[in-house]
Amino acid sequence: MRYIKDLKEGDSISGIYLCKHKQAAFTKNGKPYENIILQDKTGTIDAKVWEPNSQGIGDYDNLDYIDLYGDVTSFQGTLQISVKRIRVCQEGEYDPADYLPVSSKNIDTMYQELLDLIKSIQTGCYRKLLESLFAEDKSFARAFCRSSAAKTVHHGFVGGLLEHTLSVVRLCDYYCTAYPVLNRDLLLTAAICHDIGKTKEISPFPENDYTDEGQLLGHIVIGSQMVAERAAAIPDFPRVQLTQLQHCILAHHGKYEFGSPKIPALMEALALNYADDTDAKLETFKEILENNKDKTDWLGYNRLFESNLRATRV
Repeated sequence: MRYIKDLKEGDSISGIYLCKHKQAAFTKNGKPYENIILQDKTGTIDAKVWEPNSQGIGDYDNLDYIDLYGDVTSFQGTLQISVKRIRVCQEGEYDPADYLPVSSKNIDTMYQELLDLIKSIQTGCYRKLLESLFAEDKSFARAFCRSSAAKTVHHGFVGGLLEHTLSVVRLCDYYCTAYPVLNRDLLLTAAICHDIGKTKEISPFPENDYTDEGQLLGHIVIGSQMVAERAAAIPDFPRVQLTQLQHCILAHHGKYEFGSPKIPALMEALALNYADDTDAKLETFKEILENNKDKTDWLGYNRLFESNLRATRV
């Protein structure tokens, strides 16, 4: 199969892709067409079915694996596919592993490193809380290891939540060596738990879309609730330690305009906010570079960074 990352303008393609999303639409002249988002493990691409009622277009729906034929075109500098034929595939015609983006890092190795970091936590109530989630609750641990950290933007792949969390924890651990005034047990516990709400905010692959709970509450509030529920099952969990942990989670986006219910009031909450923001932005920049390897000049204006980006010259 031709992977999406390898497609170029002018290519003709014939192969199987996951229909991640399908939406009916109309042109300015009132003619019906269909918007599709196609996915494989290397990414996604927009596609258009300009003649949805033609004989070559079979019935298909969201999350179907479809065998299609079409041409790769460009619209406003972005590649898209003009689809001419579609056929829904049956099980056995495709390998699902080819269609789900997966972390380039070994998930089992990352998970073991996270467990080792949990063992380094000295405060008993925090260690028990973390062990109840990541060591004892196999269902949660599996969901955590297979979840993405976002629908789009950064770490939007299987294992992305684990990879992002581990990167944030490593940064926080470094902060503790540079600034010994930080409470390492609080900061690392908060870093490990800061995005656990995403296991409920975003549905599993291949959907990887916002759930009702995610839309209505968001992962920050959900994560704070999950921590409180776990703490309630641990006898004599100190109220002060729980409140400070929840504050770090609730404040980890830093500002109200970034969806943070609270502004950091503890040094540990501030450190977590910067670690989370650092990893998210650097991973986003890395993914932009990886998706533009064929470009040797400026990459164009990016709204997140509010700058025209380019790769470093070597």
